Amino acid sequence: MSVSPDEVKVLAFDVFGTVVDWHGSIAREVDAMRLGVSGERFAIAWRAGYLPAMERVRSGELGWTRIDDLHRLILDSVLARYGITHLSAGEIDHLNKVWHRLDPWPDTLEGLRRLKSRYTICTLSNGNLGLLTNMAKRAGLPWDLILSAEVFHHYKPDPETYLGVAGIFDLPPDQVMLVAAHKEDLHAAAACGLRSAFITRALEFGASRPVDISREPAFDFHATDLPDLASQLGC
Repeated sequence: MSVSPDEVKVLAFDVFGTVVDWHGSIAREVDAMRLGVSGERFAIAWRAGYLPAMERVRSGELGWTRIDDLHRLILDSVLARYGITHLSAGEIDHLNKVWHRLDPWPDTLEGLRRLKSRYTICTLSNGNLGLLTNMAKRAGLPWDLILSAEVFHHYKPDPETYLGVAGIFDLPPDQVMLVAAHKEDLHAAAACGLRSAFITRALEFGASRPVDISREPAFDFHATDLPDLASQLGC
């Protein structure tokens, strides 16, 4: 540990994969719809379009576009790929908003409540404000503030997102810590001067696609889940 817990004032959380289980949630809903493709495959295909779609915005190819709208562009292409043509417009709209209904990981609520007892906790997600608010309301996520790429009109890993959190709280970057399950997100935040806490989510992409959860000395904290991070921070 390279930083004292007392030096940190705000914990900013990545959401998709770190706080909520996007893969399992989408797979369950797609399986229940009986679309003729496994929910696991569908979820992976949908997520695969996420970074390329955001890059179109970050590069200037697209003007500012909310994640809800990017998700819909990707969804339309995934439905076409699997030859799914029988859904009504309303059913497609409802499916697109499955991202508003993602279930938290089993440890999430306990961990957030403990961390909130000592720190200001907020989101720093590429998800748009409406999505994050609906998700928090449904799942009972106890955020002090919901921040989104939508606030800054920049998607992570643009520096404007990480530095924007520090600016909103009028803090130097090193008093803000990003909590995330994605190493590239944490490296980008650290490059902007933020502290970093890596949460291991080995099953983020399902049991068949394990992810790298190895310890990296560059990160200030390495935790197995959110309660473990809370314990390390004295919460």
